[in-house]
Amino acid sequence: MTVYRNVQHIIPSHATSDGDGVKIRRVHGFDNQAFSPFLMIDELRSDDKKDYIGGFPPHPHRGIETLTYMRQGHFQHRDHMGNVGELRSGGAQWMAAGQGVIHSEMPIMEEGALHGFQIWINQPANNKMIPAQYHDYQPETITQRTNEDMGSIRIIAGELGLNDAIAAGPLQKTGVPLMVADWQTTHDQRIKLRLDANHNAMVYVYLGQASIEGKMLQQGELALLSKGDLLKLSATGESGMLIFSGEPIDEPIVHYGPFVMNSKEEIQQAIDDYNAGLFETY
Repeated sequence: MTVYRNVQHIIPSHATSDGDGVKIRRVHGFDNQAFSPFLMIDELRSDDKKDYIGGFPPHPHRGIETLTYMRQGHFQHRDHMGNVGELRSGGAQWMAAGQGVIHSEMPIMEEGALHGFQIWINQPANNKMIPAQYHDYQPETITQRTNEDMGSIRIIAGELGLNDAIAAGPLQKTGVPLMVADWQTTHDQRIKLRLDANHNAMVYVYLGQASIEGKMLQQGELALLSKGDLLKLSATGESGMLIFSGEPIDEPIVHYGPFVMNSKEEIQQAIDDYNAGLFETY
């Protein structure tokens, strides 16, 4: 029996800043099981270089994966393991912090428009202390499907059912099964996607408007969806939205700054390890 997903709850993004004063809009779901395995979504968007030029100087992480997707702009990743990667318009980068990583993300661009996203993904307890990993995906490697009826969809991570076929993104090696896609339209268009019925799913509208089973979403809003195997989306005019699904992680979450662990004791250990310089030895 086919079950269509509908909107259960809408969370508006809120303005804040991070790094060296970079202006962002944020949606977080650390305490919301319906958000799992995702933890937080940051949208970076500005036409003014003073809003992003400070970038994200070196800082640590433990216990999470980050997926950074750049729709427009040019940043450079560096980390203590010696990885250097350029994140260009249309590209993505994935990092699994595991036991610890120190990295920076700094703008190479000195002017012009910036629009991108950083998505925090929880790591299951058995992955929180494994060695860190990093990989970048240049724009030409991102899977894209386009037609007049549905517009254009780019699959960045995982896979989904589209037009009776499976479309898979380049990022497949994540701690839990998940999917991240970017759907863009130029006029009133529709799309129908098949998702894993047991996964949590949500949609974030970054441009225009969208409708799910008659419920309207506005720019800057995230919808948490009911369970089901099919998702029907309708866009109004020129629109854009990120679509997420993932296997929920049924474990306690304790969050402190850049660290996400399963207990207060593990958070304190992460702080102590970082202060002792151990992250640089991993």
